[in-house]
Parts: sequence; structure tokens; C-alpha cells
Amino acid sequence: MVRGSPDEALSNGLIHQYHYLGYRQTVGPCLKYMAYVKERPIACLSWGAAAWKVACRDQFIGWSPSTRSNNLFFIVNNTRFLIFPWVRIPYLASHLLSQCIKILASDWYRWYQYCPVLLETFVDAERFSGTSYRAANWLWVGRTRGRGKNDRDHQKKLPIKEVFLYPLKKKFREILNHGSYRQEHPQRIQILSASLADA
Repeated sequence: MVRGSPDEALSNGLIHQYHYLGYRQTVGPCLKYMAYVKERPIACLSWGAAAWKVACRDQFIGWSPSTRSNNLFFIVNNTRFLIFPWVRIPYLASHLLSQCIKILASDWYRWYQYCPVLLETFVDAERFSGTSYRAANWLWVGRTRGRGKNDRDHQKKLPIKEVFLYPLKKKFREILNHGSYRQEHPQRIQILSASLADA
């Protein structure tokens, strides 16, 4: 994990140079990782705040808009995943995803004193098939509608993206559908987070 380390700037620069979306300053909580082979970086992964509204994700969870507003912080978005173009290692992408997920909850707890219960990511359907996420046991739940968060005219101007989710907790729906989990159960969040962090 390179968040807060000298390698964070290197990670930002590599994503800016080699990721098709480039680097954007993260708003809200985030963690950043780099993978190395013999001290040489081979990949970058970034995690941050969840998307505010995603129809297929929200239907999969089954929550109301007010509940989503209260509990969205429990979802973390895989905002960037980059394997450098000169790296050729079979099954590397799914392996890195699996390894990162194993430590993400505990790292998130150390930084933010709670653990996520669900992960999400968006795969550009015109560029990628999402094979690595499927191989790492992520669940495909649908597609975006091609509208950004600032689209007020309901015009499809953005690329359609495949939506994948990864539950970190079996009872993620129960937690995410609770009316006001953060306000009513601060101690339960600490217990839940501690159990996930130790998993």
C-alpha cells in the first residue's frame, strides 16, 4: 500500500501516463497500491468512494434512495487498475485483484476506522471484457446507462460500462439496507470492522 508513502507520487504519475482515463485527484477516502516483482513496479490499483447512483447496483442491493444516502460509505470503488503495457504475466490481473482484496478491509480500517462490505468497479465495454474480474469471482450485475452524474437531459454521452460487485461480507445486504446503520449502531460498525480487518 503506497498511500502516504514516497511511492504514491510514482503511482499517480504512472496512472497518468499509462491508464486510458489518466490520473484524477481523489475526493474522499482512498487507498492506493502498487505491485512489484523484484523491486520493479508492474501494476497500480486505486480504491475510493462509491458512485452515488447506479441503477443495476442499487437494484441488486435492494435499497431505497434514503438508505443509499446513509450507507453508501460501506461500498468502495476500484477506481483504477493498471498493469503496465510491457508486463506479460499469465493470470496476473485476477491474481492481483484477489491479493489486494485480502488486505483491503484491514488497510481501510487502519485509515478510516471502519471496513467496507461491498466493492464495485466499472469496466468500459468497448475496451475490455471484464475477464479478470470474473476470474477473481466478482459478480456481473448489469450495465450503466451511459449517463454521467451531471446529465440533466437524459442523453447518453458516456461509454456504456459493465458493473461488477464483490461482497466482502455475506450479510452485506442486511447492513446496506439498514435505515441508518452509521447513526444507530456506531459500536456495531466498530465490531464489524474489527472482524473484517482481522479476516
